This record gives sequence, C-alpha cells and structure tokens, in this order.
Amino acid sequence: MLRYSVLRVLMFFGVLSALWLAGLRDRSQEIPLLVLSALISMVLSFFVLKRFREESTQKLAAAVERRTAARQAKAGDSDEAAEDAETDGEGTAQYR
Repeated sequence: MLRYSVLRVLMFFGVLSALWLAGLRDRSQEIPLLVLSALISMVLSFFVLKRFREESTQKLAAAVERRTAARQAKAGDSDEAAEDAETDGEGTAQYR
C-alpha cells in the first residue's frame, strides 16, 4: 500500500514539474497548474500503476480475511468453551 501511495505522489510531482517546465509558471496560473497536475496524474496512475494498485488491493483483502478469520476463530473458541462447560455439568444450574 505504501509503495502505491508513494508512486502516486511521485507521479503528481512529475506531472507538476513537466507542466511547470512547459510554461505554467505565473502566479496567476498556480491553481490551474495544481488542478491540471492532479487530473493528469490521476488518469496516468490509473493506467500506469494498475499492477501496483491490484497488488495493494490483494494485500488489503488478505489482511481483512485474516482478521475476519481470527475473529471467527475467537468467537468459535468461546462458543466451544460454553458448550464444554454445559456438557461437563457446570452450566446445568442455569437451566434448573
């Protein structure tokens, strides 16, 4: 995820530098320079950084799956412990 973000920022500054060198240098052109740089870098990164974006997405999805599995395992362990307590006779006093 960090690599993709750094590459996006570098692409923005690369486009910003290219537009600045192309002539968008005046004080009155600062806002159009930033907006145009953001738009161009966004389009370029969509196509150029596709592999890195998919890699980041897969890593995030795997992390979410691991967390979900860990939560389910933890919840399953407490359910199993409650069932074991009932079968051992510890939990039968609640139902009498």
